Amino acid sequence: MLKKIFGKKENLLLILNTVESFFTTWAFMKAGRMEPGNILTGAFFLLSFFLYRHISVRLSVKAFVYTKHVRRSALILSFLFTLMYMAVDYPHYIETLTNRLFQAAVLGAVFLGFFICFYKLLLLLFSYSADKDVLHKILYRQQDGIRHLPFYCFLGCLLCWFPYFLYEFPGIMTPDSINQLEQALNLTSYSNHHPFVHTMIFKLFYQIGFALTSNMVIAVSFYTVFQMCFLAFSIYYFLRTLEFFHIRQEILIGITLFYALVPYHAVFSVTLWKDIPFAAVVLLFSCSILRMLRETNCSTLLMFFFSGAMVCLLRSNGWYGFLFCLPFLLFYYRKSARTMFPAIFGILLTACIVRYPVMNTLHVTPPDLVESLSIPTQQIAAVLAHDRAIDEEQRSLLEQVIDTRYVKELYNPTFADNMKELVRAGNPDYLAAHKGEFFRLWLSLGAAYPGDYLKAYINQTYGYWYPDSFYPVADGEGISATSLGVSHTPLIGGPLVIKGKEISLKLGSMLPIYSLLWSMGIAFWFFLFCVGNAFARKEKAKLICYLPSFALFLTVMIATPVATDFRYVYFMVFSVPFYLMCALISTDYFPELFTRSSRIP
Repeated sequence: MLKKIFGKKENLLLILNTVESFFTTWAFMKAGRMEPGNILTGAFFLLSFFLYRHISVRLSVKAFVYTKHVRRSALILSFLFTLMYMAVDYPHYIETLTNRLFQAAVLGAVFLGFFICFYKLLLLLFSYSADKDVLHKILYRQQDGIRHLPFYCFLGCLLCWFPYFLYEFPGIMTPDSINQLEQALNLTSYSNHHPFVHTMIFKLFYQIGFALTSNMVIAVSFYTVFQMCFLAFSIYYFLRTLEFFHIRQEILIGITLFYALVPYHAVFSVTLWKDIPFAAVVLLFSCSILRMLRETNCSTLLMFFFSGAMVCLLRSNGWYGFLFCLPFLLFYYRKSARTMFPAIFGILLTACIVRYPVMNTLHVTPPDLVESLSIPTQQIAAVLAHDRAIDEEQRSLLEQVIDTRYVKELYNPTFADNMKELVRAGNPDYLAAHKGEFFRLWLSLGAAYPGDYLKAYINQTYGYWYPDSFYPVADGEGISATSLGVSHTPLIGGPLVIKGKEISLKLGSMLPIYSLLWSMGIAFWFFLFCVGNAFARKEKAKLICYLPSFALFLTVMIATPVATDFRYVYFMVFSVPFYLMCALISTDYFPELFTRSSRIP
C-alpha cells in the first residue's frame, strides 16, 4: 500500500516515522514518569510508529491537508500546546540531572517529541474537520424530524437538574451569595464587588417569592428556579441556532446530554453565583454572532444587544472583555454599519449608563483597586518571598503599603487572597494614590527578576491552560453559616441520594476520556483547536464568533486570584459544544441548505 502511494520515498518515510516515534516515546516516558527500561516505553514506541504510518497514508489521500494554511495552523498550535504542557511539567524531566548541557538536551528532545506528536495529530484531525464534503454527510439532515426538539431538550435539561434542586433546596449559597442576599435585604450597602445587576436580579426574584410565600427559604428558591430556566434557555437558543443550519437532530440530542447529564452543570444551575448566568449570556452572545454570519434580523439583533449588555454587567471582567472586542466588532461589521453599529453602541451606552450614573446615584461601591491586582501582587510577593535583593527606595515604597515581614509566611503561589488581604490590612489608599510609582516598581522588579515573575505567573494561572491539573469541581453544597434565617432545607435526601451525588461528581476524576470534560485546560486547548480549524478551512469570518470567549479568557489571565477555580472559566466549558459546532458547520459551502424558507427561528 505504502509503496503504491509513496514509491521510492517509502524507505525514507519509514526512517522518518521511526525517528518521530522515538522522540515521541521519549516525551511520553518523561511525562508518564517512567524509567527508560519500562516495557510500556516499547508499547508507546510501537503505537506511535503505527499511528504515524497510518497518518502518512491518510494525509497522502487528503492532499489538501498539506496546503500552506493547514500546515501553518498545525505548526502554530503544536508549538503552543507543547509550550503550555512543558511550562508546568518540565521540572520533572530534569530533576535528576545537574549538568546544564544534559538538561538542555533532554528538554530539547522532549519538546521535539511533543511537538511531533501534536503536529501529526492536528494534521490528522484537520483531515476530518476540514473535509467539508464528508462533514456534509455527517452533520446535515435532509428532512424534518421531531418538531420543537430544542424545546423538549430545554425541558430535558430542567428535568435532569431538578433532583439537584430538590436536594440543595433552596440553592447552594457560599459566602459570596450570602453577601448578595444581605445587599438584597438592605442589611449592607450595595457593592459592585459582586455585580450590582446580578444582585438586583436576585433581589427581584427574592422579593417576588417573599411576597407570595412570606418564607425566606422559598423566596430564595424563586431565584434558583429562574437561574435554572435561564441556563436551560441559553441551551435552547443554541440548539435553535443549530436547527437553522440544518444540523442532524441526533447531534442536537447528543449536545443536550452533555448539558443534562454531566453533573457539574446541574450543580452550578442551583448555585447562586454570578458566573452561572454569565456563562449563559456568553453562549447567547456567541450564538447571535454565529446566526449573523448567515442572516441578520430583528430577533437576532435584539438577542445580540441583550446578551452583549449582560456580558458587560454580570461580571466585571465581562465589561473589559467587551471593550477589548469593541474595535474588532466595529471593524468586522463596518460594511453593515447602519444595522450593526446602533446595536454595538447600544450595548456600550447601556453598560456605561448602568455602571456610572445609575450606580453612582444608588451609591454602589466599586470594587477596590487591590481586587484587580492579583497577578502583579503575586509577582512582587514572589520576589520578596525568594529573598531577592531590592534597593532601599523600592523597599521603602512597598513598606508604605504592606508589612513586608509577613510576605514570606503568607505567600501562596496559587492563591492571591493572602497577599490582597495583607495589602488591605496595610495602606491601600496609599497604593491607590501612587499607582504610577507602583507600576514602575512592578516593571523594575520584573526586569531584574524575570524568572521569578514568569514562574509566579505560571503558578497563578496554570489551571486554566495546563491540561493535567487536579482541582475540585462543583463540590459546593448547602448554605454557608448565616443568621439571616436562610438554611439548607433538602426536599429529598437519604443515603442513596447523598451517595449518588457523591459518586456522580467523583467519576469526573476517575474515568479516562470522560474526565476530559472536567478539565479547564483541555477546554482551552479545544478552543484553540477550533480557532486553528477556522484558519485551516479558510473560514476566517468565523473568528468573530470566538472573539468574546477569547477576550474573556484574557481577562481571567490578567487578573485571576486563584490558579484553579472552575467557575472563572465556566463560560468557556459551557460553550465547548458551541466551539465544536461552529468549527464544523459551513456558512457558505452548501447554499442549497439555506433557502428563503430556512430563516433563522
